[in-house]
Amino acid sequence: MSKLVIVESPAKAKTIKKYLGNGFEVVASMGHVRDLPKSKLGVDLENSFAPKYEEIKGKETLISSLKSAAKKSSGVFLATDPDREGEAISWHLAQMLGLDLAASNRVTFNEITKSGIQNGMAAPRTIDQNLVNAQQARRILDRIVGYQLSPFLWKKVRRGLSAGRVQSVAVRLIVDREEEIRAFKPEEYWTIDAKVSGSRSPAAFDIRLASKNGEKAAFGDEAAANAALEELRGAEYLVSNVKKSVRRRSPSPPFTTSTLQQEASRRLGFQARRTMKVAQELYEGIELENMGAVGLITYMRTDSLRISAEAVAEAEDFIRTNYSKDYLPPSRREFKSRSGSQDAHEAIRPTMPTITPDQAKASLTADQYKLYKLIWERFIASQMANCLLDTVSVDITAGEYLFKASGYTVRFDGFTVLYEETKEEEGEKSKALPPLEKGDLLKLLKIEGNQHFTQPPPRYSEASLIKTLEENGIGRPSTYAPTITTILQRGYVERNQKLLIPTALGEVITKLLEEQFSSIVDVTFTAKMENDLDKVEVGKADWVKTLSAFYGDFEKTLKHAEEKMDGVRVKVPDEATDIVCELCGRNMVIKTGRFGKFLACPGFPECKNTKKIVQETGGFCPVCGGRVLAKKSKNGRGYYGCEHNPKCSFMTWDKPLTEKCPKCGSTLFKKTGNHAKIHCLKEGCDYEAAADSVTESEKE
Repeated sequence: MSKLVIVESPAKAKTIKKYLGNGFEVVASMGHVRDLPKSKLGVDLENSFAPKYEEIKGKETLISSLKSAAKKSSGVFLATDPDREGEAISWHLAQMLGLDLAASNRVTFNEITKSGIQNGMAAPRTIDQNLVNAQQARRILDRIVGYQLSPFLWKKVRRGLSAGRVQSVAVRLIVDREEEIRAFKPEEYWTIDAKVSGSRSPAAFDIRLASKNGEKAAFGDEAAANAALEELRGAEYLVSNVKKSVRRRSPSPPFTTSTLQQEASRRLGFQARRTMKVAQELYEGIELENMGAVGLITYMRTDSLRISAEAVAEAEDFIRTNYSKDYLPPSRREFKSRSGSQDAHEAIRPTMPTITPDQAKASLTADQYKLYKLIWERFIASQMANCLLDTVSVDITAGEYLFKASGYTVRFDGFTVLYEETKEEEGEKSKALPPLEKGDLLKLLKIEGNQHFTQPPPRYSEASLIKTLEENGIGRPSTYAPTITTILQRGYVERNQKLLIPTALGEVITKLLEEQFSSIVDVTFTAKMENDLDKVEVGKADWVKTLSAFYGDFEKTLKHAEEKMDGVRVKVPDEATDIVCELCGRNMVIKTGRFGKFLACPGFPECKNTKKIVQETGGFCPVCGGRVLAKKSKNGRGYYGCEHNPKCSFMTWDKPLTEKCPKCGSTLFKKTGNHAKIHCLKEGCDYEAAADSVTESEKE
């Protein structure tokens, strides 16, 4: 009889089976097999919050096959993901299959490689009840908030709404930022910039006014700037100080879940859920030529920066062989994890640094290649030597005024030969300065005042929102992607380009929750709740007592809110548009119905005119020349079709780009997946091009 190993996904099962060989049967549970019921609360609030789990509908055949396989086996190992959720799945499987909870039948794999599988199988343990209780506590807490607070929103706003412990705080952050932007009043200020050249070199360089008589030079209007310019045009420009130094730039640490999602958003244009989907595929195993199924990265849900000594040694060997020993740091780097991190797993890294992205490319989809390349480069760069910069800072006096200029040249590129982290907002690139010495007289070539206005804080992107959630202790690595997906699907937030903007509905819900359930959307309270739940995970708190402490206050607040708002209904303001109703002449408004947003006349019921909202792509139909619109099929899958449908039947899954075909001038389309390419769909035109890079027009 063979031993049975149960994992979560078929891809992972296939990879693990390859390493275990004969004597083992590896099957997938396809995620959770039991959960709280969908149609009711499923939690006994009067009896220590006892959950009432049910087998998930639609999994009857799978569950039956798992039970049959367990009976036929000589032993069962539970090898679900190495995190809180995976531990809970193993616990549910153990109960469903009648396994001994005191038996050492739980194994975990931080990486799906031969050594990772062997190490995991060599160290079976019992199911960690603390991890299970932590998952149960979070699940039950979220169920209580969702199932008791959501009906309140249905009665006071409209049906179909939801509230959540993490999602509501995320929406509040976005709403608060929007209110800051609205309240912001720009202030005018002027800077004075000049272009000069020295006697040692004819090369011109830029300088900026910094101070006057030792005080910061500040000009609130054009008149003040012009007064200074009059004095400066006739002044003598003299180099008063030259400071040279060497600046060391250190590489960024390997990725955690949060930083991977942020960098994939900034650099690749990936949404968080897309990043996690692809990372899961890379972790579970990819069929590589001449190697078979291989897990290319370590477990992708982590907040730790820890790296195993073996992995560091492999990276060092790769760097020494491919770049030379000069690119190794004097001593091994140790990155300190963020305060409060769980440190259960290593940072995200390639399982085998010797498998370069180019070597794996032929076996990967376009998305898998891009993400693997990002993870691989970040990890290898993290083990490389510093970048050394020769910097020069120059002071230039002009009478009572002091100008400054700075520049640098790269002495040694170090880790930057491979990778540099993308910043949310890139500053101006510093340039090298010509040779300068103290006492040099400079020639003024040009000087001018430049008007500026202070800018409001920027709207959140997915990357900056994830960073803020992590910094404030809201949610955990596994929650960022589903949280953002939920608030977008619920219509509380919209994505415009890469920025997140609250809808009128999101603002109404947030204001209502702030007024009636302040703790639910309070950042500090939610962070404390996360810490309390983390204590359950390490056995420092009882999960039932943790839930009781929350529910006592929540129940009172909910009852008070229902009494206070008895008979009150909150209206969501309609969003006005500049589209004129052709029946009555009023400006139409955007409303939301069962099937999403639509245009309606505000004169209802006198005028019942409605229209679909069309989402233009900027592309044109290769058949009839009409606009190509973004549409959705009945099952919600996005596609692109001609505005003249059904007269014109053109449709495609390929995304229209703003670029035009160099052969015929028609719109180009991008096909993604294993056979990614940019091509023209106009009949008779055979133009095709590689699609290795993400263009601005097709970023999410």
